[in-house]
Amino acid sequence: MSDSPAPLADPHLLFDAAAGRRDIVVLGSTGSVGTQAIDLVLRNPDLFRVTGLSAAGGRVGLLAEQARLLRVETVAVAREDVVPALKEALSAQYGSEPQPEILAGPEAATELAASACHTVLNGITGSIGLEPTLAALKSGRTLALANKESLIVGGPLVKALARPGQIIPVDSEHAALFQALAAGTRADVRKLVVTASGGPFRGRTRAELERVTVEDALAHPTWAMGPVITVNSATLVNKGLEVIEAHLLYDIPFEQIEVVVHPQSYVHSMVEFSDGSTLAQATPPDMRGPIAIGLGWPHRIADAAPAFDWTKASTWEFFPLDTEAFPAVDLARHVGALGGTAPAVFNAANEECVDAFLAGRLPFTAIVDTVAAVVEDHGTPAAGTSLTLGDVLEAEAWARARAREMAARAAVEARA
Repeated sequence: MSDSPAPLADPHLLFDAAAGRRDIVVLGSTGSVGTQAIDLVLRNPDLFRVTGLSAAGGRVGLLAEQARLLRVETVAVAREDVVPALKEALSAQYGSEPQPEILAGPEAATELAASACHTVLNGITGSIGLEPTLAALKSGRTLALANKESLIVGGPLVKALARPGQIIPVDSEHAALFQALAAGTRADVRKLVVTASGGPFRGRTRAELERVTVEDALAHPTWAMGPVITVNSATLVNKGLEVIEAHLLYDIPFEQIEVVVHPQSYVHSMVEFSDGSTLAQATPPDMRGPIAIGLGWPHRIADAAPAFDWTKASTWEFFPLDTEAFPAVDLARHVGALGGTAPAVFNAANEECVDAFLAGRLPFTAIVDTVAAVVEDHGTPAAGTSLTLGDVLEAEAWARARAREMAARAAVEARA
């Protein structure tokens, strides 16, 4: 590891360490990360003010309620067809009071991400978060990044725009690494250890996984998340994405990033230093802690999340990853090493396969198998090719179409 260039996320290189109340834009406000971020803001009105909210548009009632509680200036929805319902919901919340401006359409979140504020929290799920990520960075905002997919599919694009310290990671694992890395220099780092809960199927064999149901996959033992992220956790695709994300955020080679299974989800990740020391960041499972790091760093927000009760006995376990039953992490390493559009293909194919699984059209084990086949069909990106947004979007469109085709074939074979 060299000390240059600086990693995207570095606790020693703060893009903006200003104290005082910060203006925040929350993208994906009606999702899991967004709702928890708003809870944190409402409990700390002296530290944060939300100026804008964006959502896909499936929960306009909640979006309108959030807008009134926070007195935001702008509300954005991706779906233009829900604007009448949103206006009605806002009227019910605001009465005769002035209502916020409404942005609508596929580019609404991107426009909001470029608006005047201190920090943009990108809590959108999926690669559709890439353009808002780029807009926030280009506009000079601090980016609290929960949308890992935007970094993974557009890594070179993000790296070209981000200034040192401009990105603060919000994923629990990367927020943990971010905090542990503050204890040493990059030259001292021997290994990043990313923890995984193991999901609902820890300990099961490949053969046993072939019979699991959608309901089984959505029953995560420690985290409450949306269906796509929960299925990704069950396949460990989520952990594979996090390995790529760690590589991009911290400029650490893939061979120095390890995954270990930790069912309790107390230790969110660890950094092993060259002197043999390992520093672990640990809290009870609660996303409000990582969100507080993203919004407040380098300042810590008092009582952001629950702490451990050390008067009670507890057991913390760690297990090696079963790569035969869960091949997604090794596949992600391969994809990350390929670079170019390969990560975009991996992510887009997975999103399509997860949709097929949730709809009952694809067996659980066929998710990663199909993604691997799509990646193989895509081939090796040309070395040294300069990645553009158009390249990413084109690769995603191809991968989605190919994944749908392969998933349909796999479903037929499964029924035969």
